[in-house]
Amino acid sequence: VFEKSCQPPPEFFIIFSKMSCLFQTFTEEKLGQAEKTELDTHFENLLSRADCTKNWTEKIYRQTEVVLQPNPGARIEEFLFEKLDRKVPPRPTNGDILGQFMLEAAKEFGPGTPYGSTLIKVGDCQRRLGGAEREFLQTSSISFLTPLRNFLEGDWRTISKERRLLENRRLDLDACKARLKKAKTAEAKAAAVPDFQETRPCHYVLSASASALWNEELDKAEHELRVAQTEFDRQAEVTRLLLEGISNTHVNHLHCLCEFVEVQAMYYSQCHKYMQELQKELGRKSPHSLEVNSHPAGSPTDPSAFPQLNSPSPLKTDTLQIEEVQPPASGTRKAKVLYDYDAADSNELSLRADELITVYTVPGMDSDWLIGERGNQKGTVPVTYLELLS
Repeated sequence: VFEKSCQPPPEFFIIFSKMSCLFQTFTEEKLGQAEKTELDTHFENLLSRADCTKNWTEKIYRQTEVVLQPNPGARIEEFLFEKLDRKVPPRPTNGDILGQFMLEAAKEFGPGTPYGSTLIKVGDCQRRLGGAEREFLQTSSISFLTPLRNFLEGDWRTISKERRLLENRRLDLDACKARLKKAKTAEAKAAAVPDFQETRPCHYVLSASASALWNEELDKAEHELRVAQTEFDRQAEVTRLLLEGISNTHVNHLHCLCEFVEVQAMYYSQCHKYMQELQKELGRKSPHSLEVNSHPAGSPTDPSAFPQLNSPSPLKTDTLQIEEVQPPASGTRKAKVLYDYDAADSNELSLRADELITVYTVPGMDSDWLIGERGNQKGTVPVTYLELLS
């Protein structure tokens, strides 16, 4: 009873025999000992293009993930939440955290102090930048990463499955071809060399029975070959249609790529707008203004070295009529431009690094600004972008 229960079912031997035949055919093809059914050139090109599309899509997808989320731990956490089909908890951006730290520091230093009030302005800007970054990450993930992932986890898996099935059909076809070839060889050999003698006519009966067996085997092999060829052709057509759909995939990815560029451009434009607003709010002072303003009074780089008339209140640069301003008879100086500067309006003068311009001031003008002249061009320029020459 134990031996009978341990015996495998008859289907096992059929499957094992078929797998052994396929493995033998595959090995003989690799060794060049068996005929291999070749695919046409167009089909091979479709396969090559599909593999190329998969490889580069995977690389672009992975690197885009790194760009959008440089923290590998955060990427692993998002992956686990996605596999568990749970919503990813909101995570503050680096800008949000920096802005929060600045606001807390401002409370400690005192919001009424110059440093504290500036921390509040910069911290608020950093929080707005963090919000813009968060919106950019969400939109980019939906418009660009999701279509790429859907291709890799959906369309490409279907293509791979059908390609594996086509390879099995090809091995079946090649095995049937080999079986038919062996049957034809055995039949021809039995017909050419009959195994009988006149003294032993019983051998003639045996040879005739063998010939009939080989004929039956030949008919069976031809039938299996026709069936295998039909299945191979059908599977090849299914795989071909899927591979030709790669062109539509390229069109879809092109559309998603354009959307990603638009979202990215909008994000950087928004960040630039926030920084411009912050710069105007801080009076366009660059970090180098501390170095320039730290020069002692009366030095060649000190703006107070210019003769000025006392005024009740400094004039704002946007209230000056540049066309009506005339250089004083004395007090003009040469200045070297330290950094490039783009004029924000028609009253300002754009600057290029390392060029020399003539500068002077007018009564009541803001000490952070000077009038600059370059040829026939004239406009206000920020002091922090200049090195005043003696």
